[in-house]
Amino acid sequence: MEQSTDRFAQATADADPAATAQRTSFQNDGVVVVRGVLDDQQLAELAEAVDQNLAEPGPWANDYTPTDGTGRFFGDYVNWERIDGYRQAALHGPLPELARTLLGETPRFFHEHILVKERDTHEITPWHHDEPYYCVDGAQNVSLWVPLDPVPAESGLRFVRGSHLWGRRFVPRRFLDATPYAAADDGFELVPDVDAIVADDDIIGFDLEPGDVLAFHFRTLHDAPGATARRRAISFRYLGGDARFGSRPWLHSPPFDR
Repeated sequence: MEQSTDRFAQATADADPAATAQRTSFQNDGVVVVRGVLDDQQLAELAEAVDQNLAEPGPWANDYTPTDGTGRFFGDYVNWERIDGYRQAALHGPLPELARTLLGETPRFFHEHILVKERDTHEITPWHHDEPYYCVDGAQNVSLWVPLDPVPAESGLRFVRGSHLWGRRFVPRRFLDATPYAAADDGFELVPDVDAIVADDDIIGFDLEPGDVLAFHFRTLHDAPGATARRRAISFRYLGGDARFGSRPWLHSPPFDR
């Protein structure tokens, strides 16, 4: 870690022991919950942004629910330049400051990603970690997952504690049918049967309320069930100074031009 980062980390530790504990949990477990980060006004602005996004999807939007399914599983990303609510949350206020605390350095914003599961959506989000989807490599990164609805642990994301430290990368899986993008190749292996190989107490989830933020590393394995109630969430993704453009054997996400 660079000297300037060390100085920031020490200053954070001296000033705010709670922030230091959050950063330590994030580094060790690959995931941490920070409570009450956003206030009612900030949440209302994000809810308005989600409504705008649902009414006017971007060019990379996806509907993952089959035509004969119930509910709706909608995803979209990289709309922050046209939707002001996303832009303000991403670049100003508590979210970039939280990213700074967890990374121990000034963050760079990558993109936002909205995922909405309406009531009675049965499609799961399969076990995966995010980095292999992306066009970036680097150890310093964080996703800030912001729920706009109450999310009990049994309906929310589950994580494999410490999996960001395994030193393994897994082929991405399609959210539509959970199939892998490709065969194992070039440093990427297929996602194993996580529930069979990981101890129960190393699979963790959290009860979340609007205003809470779930922060996790791009390499932390996670999944999610369907939804019995509406679940709107926005991920704001940040990079540290070691981030570099990364090539993939498949079309990376977002599909930015090199």
